[in-house]
Amino acid sequence: MNQRITRREAALGAAVVGLAACSRGPEGPKPLVSIVKAATYGEDFLQKLRSILTEHKVDVRGKRVVLKPNLVEFDPATAINTSPVLVAAALEAFRSMGAASVQIAEGPGHRRNTLEMAEAAGYFASIRDFEARFTDLNLDDVSRVDLARRQSLLRSIYLPHTAMGADLLVSMPKMKTHHWVGATLSMKNLFGLVPGGVYGWPKNILHWSGIPGCIADLHAAIPQHFAIVDGVIGMEGNGPIQGTPKAAGVIVAGADMVAVDATCCRVMGIDPGKLRYLRLAEDRRQAQETQVQQIGESVASVRTDFQLIREFSNFRLKA
Repeated sequence: MNQRITRREAALGAAVVGLAACSRGPEGPKPLVSIVKAATYGEDFLQKLRSILTEHKVDVRGKRVVLKPNLVEFDPATAINTSPVLVAAALEAFRSMGAASVQIAEGPGHRRNTLEMAEAAGYFASIRDFEARFTDLNLDDVSRVDLARRQSLLRSIYLPHTAMGADLLVSMPKMKTHHWVGATLSMKNLFGLVPGGVYGWPKNILHWSGIPGCIADLHAAIPQHFAIVDGVIGMEGNGPIQGTPKAAGVIVAGADMVAVDATCCRVMGIDPGKLRYLRLAEDRRQAQETQVQQIGESVASVRTDFQLIREFSNFRLKA
């Protein structure tokens, strides 16, 4: 792994942060967020995702796309990871829309053999040539990125070339509760970008520096992104690993992660105003329901309250 930082790489890091800040100004139209019903993993995800990308005018012709699922642990009795069936459909959807390349990348927070875990979770069976398309972000080459508008104790962070070199990074989390921050969705999924090869496992630097602030900082450091949330079967209770499966029957998607995550919270019966990382985000106003242009299903028609642990009982969204 090459951790030497050249002047060019330092300039790239500064440009990334500057572009992120410019792309999230207070002006402009309301962000689009799609809610699409999907009762089972046997549905035609390819058609659903192509429709979503078309509605959002996502142009990936000739571009490099990196899909970042949530791959943490594997237990066949529960629902921890992003479904490989949904990831496979996303790969085909972006390819069919003219992407020059579509890669899959993840950096699990626990020290495991990542490929063995991916195989157990069904990724090899669902995605042709998975190993050739996959990058373990824990072991990728890295560059240092300075954090311009810090919400955490971090001043800079090393991030992997595969993710930072993408023209579009697609966060594909599982819709889950989280025993430290309340809910883990597209923004929290960015923790998988932080390389264990640099920071060790389970990436305690993010815990020591303040989890909500680190979520906001990572979100600000990624200039071009899109979110596709796997809410077909999520996780409630003591998530993100030890909770129980919860059928929500939806896919939630959009280019604005704050708006997407706030919408997911409402689907889950969680008040997004209670999530500190949403309050810390630069474009936090877009967590407000009135600031989102909702398309597809309405929140009210698909809301299914996720069980919350006692510490977050006051996060319940009022009816």
